[in-house]
Amino acid sequence: MRGVNRVMLIGNLGRDPDVQYLEGNIAVAKFPLATTETFKDRAGKLISQTEWHTVVLWRGLAELAQKYLHKGSLVYIEGRLRTRSWEDKEGNKKFATEVVGDNLIMLDKRSDSGGQSSHTPPHGENVEGFGNHDVPPPMQEPSPDLPF
Repeated sequence: MRGVNRVMLIGNLGRDPDVQYLEGNIAVAKFPLATTETFKDRAGKLISQTEWHTVVLWRGLAELAQKYLHKGSLVYIEGRLRTRSWEDKEGNKKFATEVVGDNLIMLDKRSDSGGQSSHTPPHGENVEGFGNHDVPPPMQEPSPDLPF
């Protein structure tokens, strides 16, 4: 039986995405994402616990992140866990576990100004499988003539 390596997170960016371009002009974005769970303890006091995740996006998703995401942006990220290791300057082995995203939905609310600025994506835009393509067109409203 094969294993499953799937991660789904909803959280806020801890800082603007750091985008770099690798050989072959391949974009890679990296940013911290905070997820917070809230619960009540035995005394009824509200407790919040925040986990920080390192998110890595490649190619088109990285470019999308650079264009639309900023510190505080609320996003849904779906992807897989990847752990890498390396040796530091002193020869100590280091490890990092990252979420490699392959699905991104921007969850920020639309601005109250009525119109969208050129830097604001459509609300709830789902860019799954975005890959190397341009930004997908906005979702079309269904025709009132359709029976459903």
